[in-house]
Amino acid sequence: MATCGEVLVNLLEGYGVDQVFGIPGVHTVELYRGLARSNIRHVTPRHEQGAGFMADGYARTSGKPGVCFIITGPGMTNITTAMGQAYADSIPMLVISSVQSRSQLGGGRGKLHELPNQGAMMAGVVAFSHTLMSAAELPAVLARAFALFQAGRPRPVHIEIPLDVLVENADALLGSQPVSVARAGAAPAAVKQMSQLLVAAKRPLILAGGGAIEAAAELTRLAEALGAPVALTINAKGMLASDHPLLIGSTQSQVATRALVAEADVVLAIGTELAETDYDVTFAGGFQIPGALLRIDIDPDQTVRNYPPHLALVADAKIAADALLTEVNHTPLAPRHTDWGTQRVARLWAELNPTWDAATRAQTLFLNTVLEELPGAVLVGDSTQPVYSGNLTLNLDHPRRWFNSSTGYGTLGYALPAAIGAWLGRGDGQPVVCLIGDGGLQFTLPELASAVEACTPIIVLLWNNQGYEEIKKYMLNRAIEPVGVDIYTPDFIGVAKALGSAADSAHSVEQLRSALRAAADRPGPTLIEIDQGLWMKEVAV
Repeated sequence: MATCGEVLVNLLEGYGVDQVFGIPGVHTVELYRGLARSNIRHVTPRHEQGAGFMADGYARTSGKPGVCFIITGPGMTNITTAMGQAYADSIPMLVISSVQSRSQLGGGRGKLHELPNQGAMMAGVVAFSHTLMSAAELPAVLARAFALFQAGRPRPVHIEIPLDVLVENADALLGSQPVSVARAGAAPAAVKQMSQLLVAAKRPLILAGGGAIEAAAELTRLAEALGAPVALTINAKGMLASDHPLLIGSTQSQVATRALVAEADVVLAIGTELAETDYDVTFAGGFQIPGALLRIDIDPDQTVRNYPPHLALVADAKIAADALLTEVNHTPLAPRHTDWGTQRVARLWAELNPTWDAATRAQTLFLNTVLEELPGAVLVGDSTQPVYSGNLTLNLDHPRRWFNSSTGYGTLGYALPAAIGAWLGRGDGQPVVCLIGDGGLQFTLPELASAVEACTPIIVLLWNNQGYEEIKKYMLNRAIEPVGVDIYTPDFIGVAKALGSAADSAHSVEQLRSALRAAADRPGPTLIEIDQGLWMKEVAV
């Protein structure tokens, strides 16, 4: 007899799942019955939050949904933070959990791991939560989840399976096949209207977000055809080559860039929420789009949020960008302002570069040193000072190589487990670097043992400023006496070694280069500690 749990594993394989993250428990062992016989790899984190962050990082580098097996009750409350981060950033994640037997649901009888309504608890961090009331429902609910991942706005999905359903006879489902759903095309009439506005514009501009990363090639050609400067959100970094003359990076929070955006007479926003943490990280308002706004998004609801559009199109970004490019290439362009496009972008960078303060320059040097030594690296960031600087100053040549938790939901502790997942999702053996502060690392430090166990050679770059430095500055700037920000920091090198990782320190460019080269040659993880004060003193930029 094949149980529901065993058929679930078969169906996941059919959908291309090759990796699952989870911590087995008495309420999830039936999910594992068929796992050993499958080709799906299992990684055990040290906390369910780590499982969710690993699935998130895996999804960002692989482009496939990250999958978790999570136990009832505390397992689900533990993973909720990670699901919140994935929800905010539109990351595909499938969380499959157990739940009490059907006759016990909502009973309040004090059963092990019991919650009054587990599915309702997840409502704010999922596209949908479904309770499987019989094994027969399994193929349909999985099809619904993967249809969302394939063709909609990808966000976490939660499927909970009652303990008695997990062991139900599911022989009749062994022949079930995965369902494939194509993404929405671009309505020709809307494409034509948008293209007419773009070719008639004197000062066109493009704002591209993480929802458009599969359209990098098409958007680059579209920008070139229009002579349009391009701003990228944090999750879209790399869509244009770092040295592209139309790239204005991710500098939308800067006064000079805002002035450029305000000059544009037509703005195409594609795959972006136009949300605060990408466009107004000063939290003081001021980002404006006075020109005609054209929005393209896979989510109808998102096309009218934050900044109402002149014209909106619900479509896949890649299909829409390609359709727009075809129309634009067949239509004569109106005369452009002579100083728009590459000349205006060059003026912007000439204005921006001298404004970076000493800390930003020192942290950018730190990041550029990493990329010089590890040119193919993926950089996975937490909420920490070098990440904030890199969000502004760093440009990369390919998408899916820079992402972090400093935007959107903004959790701490994300980078270490997400880097583990990112390395597994990348699958090409190229380096994955975790950028994290001493405060954030203490949220998920035990996951370094998971990296050792999973043989993932991630490189953890620990930026140590002995506390919550940015929050301390924020308090002082608001005339609040700092409380709770000067925290005890342990011997991270000693802890890392105790967890089975290699560990080193680096406080100058040459020390960092040497430590990175050694780390890149190791089969397992390495932690490299950088003392902020010593680095700033040594580099003196």
